[in-house]
Amino acid sequence: MRADETELAHLVRGANRIGEFFAAMPDAAEAQAGIVGHVQRYWAPALRQRLLQHLQDTGGEGLDPLVADALRGLPG
Repeated sequence: MRADETELAHLVRGANRIGEFFAAMPDAAEAQAGIVGHVQRYWAPALRQRLLQHLQDTGGEGLDPLVADALRGLPG
């Protein structure tokens, strides 16, 4: 696995772990807002951009559907 693929796999795992935490919320819209808020506050812009590029390029391969839907609302 190349370094950029390893980094992407790490980002996808991290995003999915955030999604697991917020998935416990009873309202999906609230969970998605929590995911977006967390990524905006705590992830470096370059990492957010890499994840958004992955979402655009592959439709979010490997991302939990809740996470992928949430990230579609993340400003680029």
